[in-house]
Amino acid sequence: MRLGQTVPNFEADTTKGPIKFHEWQGNSWVVLFSHPADFTPVCTTELGRIAVHQPEFAKRNTKCLAHSVDALNSHVDWVNDIKSYCLDIPGDFPYPIIADPTRDLAVSLGMLDEEQKKDPEVGKTIRALFIISPDHKVRLSMFYPMSTGRNVDEILRTIDSLQLTDRLKVVATPANWTPGTKVMILPTVTDEEAHKLFPKGFDKVSMPSGVNYVRTTENY
Repeated sequence: MRLGQTVPNFEADTTKGPIKFHEWQGNSWVVLFSHPADFTPVCTTELGRIAVHQPEFAKRNTKCLAHSVDALNSHVDWVNDIKSYCLDIPGDFPYPIIADPTRDLAVSLGMLDEEQKKDPEVGKTIRALFIISPDHKVRLSMFYPMSTGRNVDEILRTIDSLQLTDRLKVVATPANWTPGTKVMILPTVTDEEAHKLFPKGFDKVSMPSGVNYVRTTENY
């Protein structure tokens, strides 16, 4: 799935019952993240940490939806393992895991090609993460190897950035940005417009090139 592409309204069986994606999503953001198999150690930690952080996703009007290419009964056993390993998960396991034993959904979402879907080695590449806005469009994607676990704080940070820049379309967030720190004013905004948009002020950074394109503000 490319950025800006609409996620299809797929139907799937999950650990919390069957879903039709658009209806299940409703007016929420979604983090859809995939796994090449159940009972894999790195994936177990990821599902656990995302479950622990469920209240943080809820604060951001964001639903979590996991995907794994094993069958539903295997998912149920895996969830019990995850809860046993991550004892700080509050209450019931909070989000559904899609069963995709045929890998058809993985193919339709662009995680692997049709001719490769039965190749167990290629299947190990099903480690995608998509952040999807309420209009069902892919806004951010990340692909991780099996050897590298995902950072939940970074997932939350990117959601914060996407939601901020949707609300305030004249800014972008710089490297290592976190909520409350400086944002960049887009070069398409004139200084006159910037003064009206940010009456409490903004900073202009002089560059050796003489090009005026770096302006920052904390007043947003």
